[in-house]
Amino acid sequence: MSQIWITVFGIGFIFVMTALGAGLVYFFKKGISATVNAAFSGFASGIMLAASVWSLLLPAIEQAEESWGNFALIHVLASFLFGGVFLLIFDKLTRSAYQTSAELKRSAKLFFAVTLHNVPEGLAVGFAFGAAYAAGTTAAYLAALGLAIGIGIQNFPEGAAVSLPLYSALGNKNKAFLYGAASGLAELIFGTVGYYLAAYLQWLQPVLLAFSAGAMVFVVAEELIPDSKSEGLKISSVGAWGVMIGFAVMMALDVALG
Repeated sequence: MSQIWITVFGIGFIFVMTALGAGLVYFFKKGISATVNAAFSGFASGIMLAASVWSLLLPAIEQAEESWGNFALIHVLASFLFGGVFLLIFDKLTRSAYQTSAELKRSAKLFFAVTLHNVPEGLAVGFAFGAAYAAGTTAAYLAALGLAIGIGIQNFPEGAAVSLPLYSALGNKNKAFLYGAASGLAELIFGTVGYYLAAYLQWLQPVLLAFSAGAMVFVVAEELIPDSKSEGLKISSVGAWGVMIGFAVMMALDVALG
């Protein structure tokens, strides 16, 4: 396989895995009960919280230390908090559009947060292949491909974390799948951008990582955690266990795949 096809495969793989994860929504023949909805919302919360820590904040701190030294934590904290503030502003600006539709509110914010999270991941893969092209070595391409495969595997549960709660909110499998799959388009787009601009955008990576983490944590706290405590549950702790299991799954994937 030529170097260009390895690059195309690597960048495309991270999107395809997100779409495959979103496709899990088609395995449910009927509507989702309050108990199952709480479990899905909790699971999505755990996935997003673990991704915020291991995929976003820890790499952001590590990369920021290389760029800004003793001021690294200040940059990361400011970017993290701004991610939450940005979604709060987004919420205020679009309030009039979804006052009569709680479903639209939830859908827009969840989709937006996960899409933001996928931007720095796409850039990271693009940077890796851009650096491999500059180095021109097989080892560099193998390292970039390993990163793409690792992120792609992590994207499978993330795609499900978008589509499954949205199926409960929208009651439409096709729409839920399209939202979940579309959230991964950011990785395809920014993976390509990162490949061509690898030499110029590396300094932005820690800011984008921390910003995305703030946006994801904000959505988890405001939307998903409350949904995991829906009324009429057969088991009151099902949402909490969903959070625990989702967090454990994503933590294991992040640690195992680096």
